Amino acid sequence: MTDSPRSKSPGNFLRSLGPGLITGAADDDPSGIATYSQAGAQFGYSLAWTMFLTLPFMAAIQIISALIGWQTQKGLASNIAKRLPRAVLYVLVALLVIANTINIAADLAAMAQSLKLVVDGPALLYAGAFGIVCLVAEVFIPYHRYAGYLKFLTMVLFVYVASAFTVHIPWGQVAISTLLPSISLHSDYLLTIVAVFGTTISPYLFFWQASQEAEESRLSHRHRFKAQSYTDAQAYRHISMDTWTGMIVSNLIAFFIIVTTAATLHLKGVTNIQSAAQAAEALRPIAGELTFALFAAGIIGTGLLAVPVLAGSAAYAVAETFGLRGSLELPASRALGFYGIVGASTLGGVVLVGAQLDPIKMLFWTAVINGIVAVPIMGAMMFVISGGAIALPRWLRWLGWFATALMALSVVLLAWSSL
Repeated sequence: MTDSPRSKSPGNFLRSLGPGLITGAADDDPSGIATYSQAGAQFGYSLAWTMFLTLPFMAAIQIISALIGWQTQKGLASNIAKRLPRAVLYVLVALLVIANTINIAADLAAMAQSLKLVVDGPALLYAGAFGIVCLVAEVFIPYHRYAGYLKFLTMVLFVYVASAFTVHIPWGQVAISTLLPSISLHSDYLLTIVAVFGTTISPYLFFWQASQEAEESRLSHRHRFKAQSYTDAQAYRHISMDTWTGMIVSNLIAFFIIVTTAATLHLKGVTNIQSAAQAAEALRPIAGELTFALFAAGIIGTGLLAVPVLAGSAAYAVAETFGLRGSLELPASRALGFYGIVGASTLGGVVLVGAQLDPIKMLFWTAVINGIVAVPIMGAMMFVISGGAIALPRWLRWLGWFATALMALSVVLLAWSSL
């Protein structure tokens, strides 16, 4: 296929992006914003290096997930079931569902607290309302259409990029911290690294993108192109471009969140973010009186995008494990079991919000949980591709194994420092 000049226009390029871009946007969810903000506030610029280190690893893992879905036309859970004992699959899926439900609760709580900054009222009621809105949207709106609206709302996060250029930032120091990082084995430092890794390379995104690419392969326009000699090489290039675009955007925003909070909150002595109001202050240099409104828009926009991904990835995994039919593109009447799981995950998150735990701490510890849960799931995923049934470049396999080893090392070091 040849690209016409029109197909190369920015608008058409953006429309051509799919699961990779949505995955990248969902990666900067409220948990990610809170974790990156805490990293910048607590450690200044010294953790900026994590964004460049994790970029190739997260892109590799997501491309591997996507290619598993594309080539097999089945999700990650179905592929794990073929290679590993059912008991192992049950444990992995249970870990995913638990982590996702906690993540949904943390995201809903953060969305509610952010709205409360703008419109004073009961945060618990706001959290419940957001949960219901997400659930109704998941059931009645095909996800590709829903995500199409919301991915533009997440562009609010680029305010962090602009904000970084309105305050004094010692870019030389940032460059040194990024390219020549100083590593500490202190437990707080390692805990934050695991949180950053966990919110950047999150297990729910593996299941999500694999299932989305499987649907693209079976149902979408790309499946029709495949019938017209749309080769595996072309599919690989498209998936790689889509995924790299999403991951670069995600990590670029995360990098500037760390830098901006380091230049504002850390510089003012705020090293432990206790509330959404404190986290929002990083935007004051550019937003002024609109600080809380812009922060709330970013948190709510990414939350509305991420909650369906969290609930959907859990539903895809459980449905594949037990042989249920399911897709966020199907009407509820044709996938009752699948949407039952979506509803249980979403409403389970709403119930957890009722515990009234500190939203910022919930978001941070959710990232830590994701970092720990990611290790066995990444190991299982790499074992799936080790048989050679999935056609992957050798360098991509090696990068996937390095990513798994990196995540495992960070968790082991955290456990060692805690002891």
